[in-house]
Amino acid sequence: MTAPAALEFVAVDIDQIAEHEGRIAVFVSTSGKLDQTARRVNRLTRGALERFAESKAFAKMKAGEARELAFPTGLAAEAVQVIKLDRKPEDGAARKAGVNIGKGAGGKPVLVLAGNIKDVEEVALGALLRAYEYRDHKTEKNDDGEDIAGGFTFMVTRPEEAQESADEIEALAQGVFFTRDLVNAPSNVLTTERFAEELLALKDLGAKVTVLDEPELEKLGMRTLLAVGMGSECPSKVVVIDWKGGGEERPLALVGKGVVFDTGGISLKPAGGMEDMTMDMGGAGTVAGVMKALALRKAKANVVGIVGLVENMPDGRAQRPGDVVKSMKGDTVEVINTDAEGRLVLCDIMWYVQEKYNPVGMIDLATLTGAIIIGLGHENAGVFSNNDVLCDAFLKAAETENEGAWRMPLGPAYDKQLKSNVADMKNVGGRAAGSITAAQFLQRFVKDDTPWIHLDIAGVASLKSDGPASPKGASGWGVLALNRLVADRFED
Repeated sequence: MTAPAALEFVAVDIDQIAEHEGRIAVFVSTSGKLDQTARRVNRLTRGALERFAESKAFAKMKAGEARELAFPTGLAAEAVQVIKLDRKPEDGAARKAGVNIGKGAGGKPVLVLAGNIKDVEEVALGALLRAYEYRDHKTEKNDDGEDIAGGFTFMVTRPEEAQESADEIEALAQGVFFTRDLVNAPSNVLTTERFAEELLALKDLGAKVTVLDEPELEKLGMRTLLAVGMGSECPSKVVVIDWKGGGEERPLALVGKGVVFDTGGISLKPAGGMEDMTMDMGGAGTVAGVMKALALRKAKANVVGIVGLVENMPDGRAQRPGDVVKSMKGDTVEVINTDAEGRLVLCDIMWYVQEKYNPVGMIDLATLTGAIIIGLGHENAGVFSNNDVLCDAFLKAAETENEGAWRMPLGPAYDKQLKSNVADMKNVGGRAAGSITAAQFLQRFVKDDTPWIHLDIAGVASLKSDGPASPKGASGWGVLALNRLVADRFED
């Protein structure tokens, strides 16, 4: 698994600036004022920094944006990255500045002249998150024959205080990287069995991890989940990750769809773009990343994560359109389209986690519908909820972490689209309001007294271009927002 770049906070030592090899990041306030370290860079570069701070190009820059001075005179560094940022940044500018530092790092060691910048931990987190590279299947090495790597050394006025936040920053980065690695992994590598093995490793961090195999799932009555995987050689599994960092209170439940590859089954998808269906386990990947972050930072909360791991393949044993399957709850479902499989996975594990844990709230995540992309594009996840308090808390957490989320409607009027002539419900309701009818289907498996959020992350789990804090590919969306929700509302 990809490890975050090394992070270190050291005391300001202006004599070390000239000798640093690699890259230097320096901050200049919106007024053009230079602090002690910036003045030393300016002196070494014979006034280049001051000239840039007085230029029209600098004036047009927004807070957190960066420009580069390549191969500067008077420095051993190959580049100086100039970031426009006030000492007390506003509106997420500190995280944005860090993202730009990470984006420019290119695997080289970076000396960040942060001085007395407030929220330096936000700068550091942004840098770590954006410096991510998925390299598991690449053979490229750097000039020394080693794997490409770098690190961030933050030169600050109070290194001891800053260092106190380093462990939490690295925990969050590791959680996000875990999610990204899982979502980026090809399906011949990340099989259901391999996924379960990766989650079992969370035991080493103090979590209790239980793997339920097909015989146990059959005994529990998880027939809708098992039906999805009947055409695959990969065995279906359910993995439960139990983190008990709080007292005796009921846990928050996080539920993830983990379809490691989705062909659509008998309702076969078109060939174009099918390779992207390696990311159809994005919901389970996010749950895994959150649970790892919580365990690493020793969160003082009780949280249980549950993921359903299946592969949806066409085969002589695969379920067919027109089949009727019975859920763990006891409701019957007419399968109209085998490509609407995620809700069949989720409904069983949602019911199981409520029966076994009686959670204080439940949040499911899934790359569930293409319809949510039509509605919200790749900027926002769709948020559906039966509880305003929990939903508002999540939306606030997502906004704080700059993870786009938009609340969508629910309502009984949509239920008529799910009516079946032969079973209790159909698994699809047609093209109209497709993401909403999918959420309505899931709501039937939510107990009346369970606060619940459904997050349709089909548009945000993996991106074709750079995200706010990620390179193209898996974004890790949701790990930071859900971690913040836990910290704000569920920790002692």
